[in-house]
Amino acid sequence: MTVLSLIVFLPLAAAVVLGAARALPDAVSRWTWLGVTVAELALVAVLVAGYDTPPDGGLAWEERLRWIPSVGSSYHVGVDGLSLPLVALTAVVFCACAVHALKDARRPRAQAALFLFLQSTCLGLFVAQDLILFFVFFDLSIVGMYFVIAGWGHGGAARSALKFFLYTFLGSLALLVGFIGLYLAADPHTFDIPELVAAAPLADDAVAGAWVLGAILLGLAVKTPTVPFHTWLPPAHTDAPAIGSAVLAGILLKMGTYGFVRIAMPALPDAWQAWAWVVLTVGVVSVLYGALVALAQTDVKRMIAYTSVNHMGYVLVAVGAAGVVADGAQEARELAVTGAVTQMVSHGLITSALFLLAGVLHDRVGSYAMADFGGLAAPAPRYAGLFAVGAFASLGLPAFSGFVAEFQIFAGSIGATWFAVLAVPGILLTAALFLRAYQRLFTGPTAGRAEGFPDLRTHELLPVGGLLLLSLLIGVVPWPLLDLIAPAAETVVGLVSR
Repeated sequence: MTVLSLIVFLPLAAAVVLGAARALPDAVSRWTWLGVTVAELALVAVLVAGYDTPPDGGLAWEERLRWIPSVGSSYHVGVDGLSLPLVALTAVVFCACAVHALKDARRPRAQAALFLFLQSTCLGLFVAQDLILFFVFFDLSIVGMYFVIAGWGHGGAARSALKFFLYTFLGSLALLVGFIGLYLAADPHTFDIPELVAAAPLADDAVAGAWVLGAILLGLAVKTPTVPFHTWLPPAHTDAPAIGSAVLAGILLKMGTYGFVRIAMPALPDAWQAWAWVVLTVGVVSVLYGALVALAQTDVKRMIAYTSVNHMGYVLVAVGAAGVVADGAQEARELAVTGAVTQMVSHGLITSALFLLAGVLHDRVGSYAMADFGGLAAPAPRYAGLFAVGAFASLGLPAFSGFVAEFQIFAGSIGATWFAVLAVPGILLTAALFLRAYQRLFTGPTAGRAEGFPDLRTHELLPVGGLLLLSLLIGVVPWPLLDLIAPAAETVVGLVSR
């Protein structure tokens, strides 16, 4: 077993042990969960430290074993500059959630086991190099998050969990249809992603390529989510526990955007070029719509949920622009894709921190309504300070990762096509919505449920502070992450341009 397989299956093994050990004390369950996530961080650090960009768009830490040979499917895993940043992001976010949940008394053993299972599914998807393997982890993540929302949520958790499951599972069925279409078009038939990318099996059949890409895009768009497939997201976030929302926004949404750059773009380059304007337009609409609807919210957690529609829209703008073939725009399109992957990492760090902070409101007083609070900065200065940092990071303030990502997205996308400039007002709207929310929650005299509001405790302060510190570090010293992503982005754009 390679270190990559160990990283994927160690949390699953720990989940099985926790699930079987019914007599385990609550404290032991919590610290076991945290210990496994810390071990995962250490293993991923080894992976990153030992990573060298493979030649010719290849994979590092590659492993391939026989699995379902009758259909050309194998256990094939590996990482490159597209997947390794998301593997690291997964390890960081799940560790932050384990710290945040140290004092949670609601069925800690079951919760720890479920989140460790969910961590394995997320890691497995980002390293999968086989479509069936990708699909298995994709579907298992849906199951895991359903139980997180239904089992530890609040409000209308059962209804929100069901809506989440039905929407995303329906999307996964469309994704499966698209994968089968790729498999049938390949000669010989295979589900292996690198082999499909090399063969581009539907390059000579525009109609079939459009149908297959349409199915794949539908499945990934629901997961991302993009307008108009986003309606499951706000209730799921609103009723999920804080750590559930952090994982959902920070990691699970990236499964959709990652699928664009890992599968849809390189395996169906001609169809992607044909659909690029559609993807770009949907991205612009998602950016503006997500920000406008977020601006209208009176519930802080629902507001943060809609900003995810906005921020994932930036990724669609970038990958759509990368499919617009224009003379002299090769470097611009590579910059856009680099920005898209950077945005996935940045959004995962910042929005996970914001959801953990929003969860503190509900843990304290059982409400996310902005009208219930006022002047929170006086009784909870640490909370107010970190929320301000998270808000400014999310709106793309320089010195944070969001600025690095969005600058590359807009510079690259506008360099490829003028149409991308229509998404720029989304930045202004995002600034307005966060400043409005901050003013209502934290400024002025202390009133309502803000009176006597306890400030952040250590297990709440550390994970949020750590996530935002990483965003600051990427914003100040971005080159290690960009050097990791850029060669893979160049390969993807080269494949789309062939």
